[in-house]
Amino acid sequence: MAAFGALLLRTTTSATSRALSRNAKGAARQCRERCGAAAAASAARAAAAPSVAALQHLERRRGISSTARACHGDHEEGFEHAQTVQITWENKDGLKKTTAKCGMNLMRVAHKHGIDLEGACEGVCACSTCHVIMSNEVFDQLPEASEDEEDMLDLAFGLTETSRLGCQVIVTPEMDGIVVKLPAATRNFYVDGHVPQPH
Repeated sequence: MAAFGALLLRTTTSATSRALSRNAKGAARQCRERCGAAAAASAARAAAAPSVAALQHLERRRGISSTARACHGDHEEGFEHAQTVQITWENKDGLKKTTAKCGMNLMRVAHKHGIDLEGACEGVCACSTCHVIMSNEVFDQLPEASEDEEDMLDLAFGLTETSRLGCQVIVTPEMDGIVVKLPAATRNFYVDGHVPQPH
């Protein structure tokens, strides 16, 4: 009985695949008849793997955008009139004092001042390379981390109880004078040698 069930499943799957193939061939034939072979081939390529240019064209045409473009242009663009606070960064080499505009995230502040904080995903909460360690007092005042941030923190090197992702911590007036500690190392998620540079 089990053998019969397996044979029936294989036959049904094969028949379904053949039907789908016939439908695809029929659609391609209709396109060739209406549009010409070159247009059909072009349409098939575009449907199989849309190019970056095609996606950019679609974005311009339809006015869509999936994420904010973090770290592009002036780091303080949009924050020119925001309150300025002092932040001290601590790493293995010592301390460095910087200023930060309220409303910016810590990763952007670090990049603006040349602090060695990576940010491989450029601030979209898809890696853990902007991992920072906050003091207990500051950590307790921060909004709770999202589930996405928690998932990325699980991958962070040297995780502590007060670890956060710099791209998710927004500077507020209450942060004036805080110390942000950088971990001794990060797990590198760069793909194909891509190293994002602060712009």
